[in-house]
Amino acid sequence: MTEAQIKLKRTESVLLELIPQALGEMNDQRLHELDIIEVVCSRGKSDAKVYINPHSLTEQEKKDYLKLLRNARPIVETYCLKDQGWYRCPKFTFAFDEQIAKSKKIDDLFSQIANRKQVKEVQ
Repeated sequence: MTEAQIKLKRTESVLLELIPQALGEMNDQRLHELDIIEVVCSRGKSDAKVYINPHSLTEQEKKDYLKLLRNARPIVETYCLKDQGWYRCPKFTFAFDEQIAKSKKIDDLFSQIANRKQVKEVQ
């Protein structure tokens, strides 16, 4: 791993800790419930994609949360700037991590296939 990659991972790690703290200090209780799974910064650290655990939220609830987060973005960025003493902070883009749901569906399919194989072997 190069020095630049190490610095990038360090920044992502710091942001992974700071973003939930910033959301926790806001007045809107709905933002306190969000679980930040991962932060992925661009190579130049000008942008950062923040992945959120979707839990069992409906599509409408996801849209509402994303709207809240878009409005809270400047406050969260300012919090990170002040806490770390950075000159500038990456611009955050919030998204729900759908990979968890996809991997769960794939696991379910594999278990169904295994069950069918066992049933055929028994017959």
